[in-house]
Amino acid sequence: MRPVFHPVADHAVLVEFADQIDPAAHAAVLRLDQALAAQPFAGFAEAIPAFVTLLVDFDPAETDHARVTHHLRGLLEVPVSARPAPALHEVPVCYEPDFAPDLPDVARACGLTPEAVIAAHLAGRYEVAMYGFAPGYAYLSGLPEAIRLDRKPSPKRGVAAGSVIIAGAQCLVTTLTMPTGWWIIGHSPLKILTGETDHPFRFEVGDHIAFRRIRAEALP
Repeated sequence: MRPVFHPVADHAVLVEFADQIDPAAHAAVLRLDQALAAQPFAGFAEAIPAFVTLLVDFDPAETDHARVTHHLRGLLEVPVSARPAPALHEVPVCYEPDFAPDLPDVARACGLTPEAVIAAHLAGRYEVAMYGFAPGYAYLSGLPEAIRLDRKPSPKRGVAAGSVIIAGAQCLVTTLTMPTGWWIIGHSPLKILTGETDHPFRFEVGDHIAFRRIRAEALP
């Protein structure tokens, strides 16, 4: 899989492996991210993986687009050792009516019962694909086909932090009270924002997530 390299402003290169979400492209992003972490170039600042792209930020006082692109092309030719086994995080979620206002609508749209929607959500094999949109918003790939829906026609305001939301093939646990057009099917008490400077988010891109059902009594 041969990527396309795009200069970004005067301080970054965007490496694009595909123009739509694709598991093979995402795997290539993670391989390049791993290789770059092992062999950074002079002036390297940060690498930000997404679904099919890797944004490589650098200090323009030390290097430039051409040299960074040359380094990245070289890394693509170097065999990468097997990635460490991804960490598995268990995320508790409450699906009771007060915390899952859209669960009945999701069930009707998918031709399922609410309990079947919950069972499908719990059975999903999720991976942290990227962070984006808001601090700590970890986009999880792997939502089961049976409960995939387009976004709502209009967003809802004031959705509480900790809401478990779904849209398309993705799932997310919100970290801030914000509007969303995704379907709200539960609530998790897990704190994804750690407050730590060196490790601000609980998950790393590539980590795996398993949801575990809890009752409202278990919420703080």
